[in-house]
Amino acid sequence: MTSAGLLQVSLYLLVLVALVKPLGAYMARVFEGERMFFTPIVGPVERLIYRLAGVDPSAETDWRHYALAVLAVNFIGFVVVFALQRLQTYLPLNPQGFAGVSPDSSFNTAISFASNTNWQGYGGETTMSCLTQALGLGVQNFLSAATGIAVLIALTRGLVRRESERLGNFWVDFTRTTLYVLLPLSTLLAILLLSQGVVQSIAPYRKVALLEPLTVETPVVDAQGEPVTGPDGAHVMEKTTVTEQTIPLGPAASQIAIKQLGTNGGGFFNVNSTHPFENPTPLSNFLQVLAILLIPAALCYTFGRMVRDTRQGWALLAAMLAIFVPLLVGAIAAEQAGNPALAELGVDQEASDSQSGGNMEGKEVRYGIANSALWATATTAASNGSVNAMHDSFMPLGGLVPMWLMQLGEVVFGGVGSGLYGMLMFAIVAVFIAGLMVGRTPEYLGKKIEAYEMKMASLVLLIPCAVVLIGTAIASVVPVGTGGVSNPGAHGFSEILYAFSSAGNNNGSAFGGLSANTPFYNTALGIAMWISRYWLIIPVLAVAGSLARKRHTAITVGTLPTHTPLFVSVLVFTVLLVGALTFVPALALGPIVEHIQLYGYE
Repeated sequence: MTSAGLLQVSLYLLVLVALVKPLGAYMARVFEGERMFFTPIVGPVERLIYRLAGVDPSAETDWRHYALAVLAVNFIGFVVVFALQRLQTYLPLNPQGFAGVSPDSSFNTAISFASNTNWQGYGGETTMSCLTQALGLGVQNFLSAATGIAVLIALTRGLVRRESERLGNFWVDFTRTTLYVLLPLSTLLAILLLSQGVVQSIAPYRKVALLEPLTVETPVVDAQGEPVTGPDGAHVMEKTTVTEQTIPLGPAASQIAIKQLGTNGGGFFNVNSTHPFENPTPLSNFLQVLAILLIPAALCYTFGRMVRDTRQGWALLAAMLAIFVPLLVGAIAAEQAGNPALAELGVDQEASDSQSGGNMEGKEVRYGIANSALWATATTAASNGSVNAMHDSFMPLGGLVPMWLMQLGEVVFGGVGSGLYGMLMFAIVAVFIAGLMVGRTPEYLGKKIEAYEMKMASLVLLIPCAVVLIGTAIASVVPVGTGGVSNPGAHGFSEILYAFSSAGNNNGSAFGGLSANTPFYNTALGIAMWISRYWLIIPVLAVAGSLARKRHTAITVGTLPTHTPLFVSVLVFTVLLVGALTFVPALALGPIVEHIQLYGYE
């Protein structure tokens, strides 16, 4: 790693960790119902929402009713986003006159944004109207993020409460998350992004004259819009002079703020945060990549405050950093080493047989290696999925890092709320394993971990693994799956594996070489996103309900402390062991063999 890269990464980690305690303490106060300095302003809005929705904020529910409320609000969100896409040609705020989106793409996108995945098989600025972007996708960014945090708070209450059937009120948790956490932070970040030049408009796209006209070749099409082919079967081309450029506009800043803070990741523009209108300056880049991990990291401290032992939260954060930092360094090192194929050709060759600038293919020069690798690692450690570089152009081991971070289950920070409740499922497994080692009934935060909790936790850990591997296997053998692969061999397999790793863990990033906007991939990836979101939320809430009903067990000399470096080590190795045993064989067929081929190892 270069000295500049080391400085950038160190500054990022220092700022992130410094913000964990103040933001985490603030969120704990929100969810415990404490009065804030701006409660007189926001409080009436909150009460009005409850009144209009017919919700009694003082009524708490058991885990089953809490789960039904989660599913209800997410199903409504899915239906609204689907309908907006299909009907956008008839709706207002469509200055470009975009037609309705196809049924399979609408299904995929609606599932994607409802499940906090934000996988995008379309170009935002050429497909979605301003109304669909703002009212559909932008609003759903808030709702899906609030859902994940609400489920985490319910699980936290399950660990705290004793002999109770109640986990709280989903509608209260959901509303407070939106009003007191997501909206204020998003407003602040949107204003900062606007100051850096991120666009925010509902005006029609602008056309501007080019300083230097360009001559390009384009295929000739017939009356039906199909390319015309010549006698040799090749497309007939014609030369066209381009004298102007279309500048896409739209409500981007508001959507980008919540896409990062809510670990959503769906970009307003097709190339996401590589677009200068989404991410114009180094400062905007720093703010956005900081926002990706900000809430997931701070929720660790929130958890510690709510269970009345902040050491527990710091231990979970330490476990996340213990996995994140080495993989980040590995990604930077892989990209900084450059491409040996270019070194063999003598292109920008140093004595070390590497490129002086590293592997800059698919990266913005204004960000460079360190910032590109940092973003790729952060966006896949969190279930964010936004990109400021093309992951498909990373070196094999550089691309392996974001792929494996997703395959670990999106628990290294992960999505807002969902990452931490996933890590808590790993913690339950870790204390169970440790209990077996010493011959004691395992306990976590004073609650005994028994067969029911282990079964539910196992579902949370294994369902995404099954979704990824089964989906990849099917897509790798059926023609409709392999037909979308633009690169043969190991890298083509990596593109498929990455797509299902992303959808099966609710991330949303992609290896761009896969043409995924087809009925097969839209449907298959949509199903993967649906299963990996809601088939995990139900077992998590079931664990919360089971723990809430249990008595608190007193700590004895035989109790395993869950805030020590020893437990952090056990937790880290549990996460890595599940990821290694499950995915190393698949990775060996993709990025690992591609690395071996690239370096010509015998």
